[in-house]
Amino acid sequence: MGSLQDGVLLGAALLTAIGIALPASAGPPFRTDDPIPVEPGHWEVFNFSSATHAAGDTSGTLWGIDANYGAAPNLQLHATLPIALDAPVGNGMRAGLGDAELGAKYRFVTGDPNGWRPDAAIYPAVDFPTGNAARGLGRGHTRLFLPLWLQKSVGDWSTFGGLGYWINPGAGNRNFWYFGWAVERPLTDKLSIGAELFYQTADTDQGKDQSGFSIGATYDLSENWHLMVAAGRGLQNAGATNEFSYYAALQWTY
Repeated sequence: MGSLQDGVLLGAALLTAIGIALPASAGPPFRTDDPIPVEPGHWEVFNFSSATHAAGDTSGTLWGIDANYGAAPNLQLHATLPIALDAPVGNGMRAGLGDAELGAKYRFVTGDPNGWRPDAAIYPAVDFPTGNAARGLGRGHTRLFLPLWLQKSVGDWSTFGGLGYWINPGAGNRNFWYFGWAVERPLTDKLSIGAELFYQTADTDQGKDQSGFSIGATYDLSENWHLMVAAGRGLQNAGATNEFSYYAALQWTY
């Protein structure tokens, strides 16, 4: 238990150091999202890859498209279509269509840049069982995520995060909670860095609660193209849930 507490304290200190020393693009490359929708009539599209290694298996998205469109003021529509991967040690790698996702982000509170009021949004999303669960490429059931995200920006740094509940049907599955918080800050005109802490309750009867951290960066290649990377690991039950994880994306904004 001491190692978990030490890890959480270390992660919290890291977040605090970045935030105090540290506009930030929010959401990717982190698991934790933000409440800021895409501006009406504009797009952001991520060509991404992500994976987690734990308990002798590496799984995630070999390659995927994550598209967001500003449909109206304070309203963003979202779709993700992944090519999933599953690579158990000693059994080779399987790849194929993963579970598709559709969602909508609605910002119901606009932050006050000169006051205390943060931005706030709901962002319900549905994962559809389009992947082959028997091959480890999908969940096998439709799932629903119901999060609330908050963000506050002060000067050059911003902090964002929130709490969400997953409705996760299926034999042996559990509904579960996700909590995450992140900070982000530009270092130069082109480069921003950040870090997050997250916690998730067990999603199966035999699963374990997990906590972890990620450190990430965004580099602006041009006005419309941006490179995003992040890497992290678990702090709690890491061997069973997250020995190492990464995210990498080439983002196009218009």
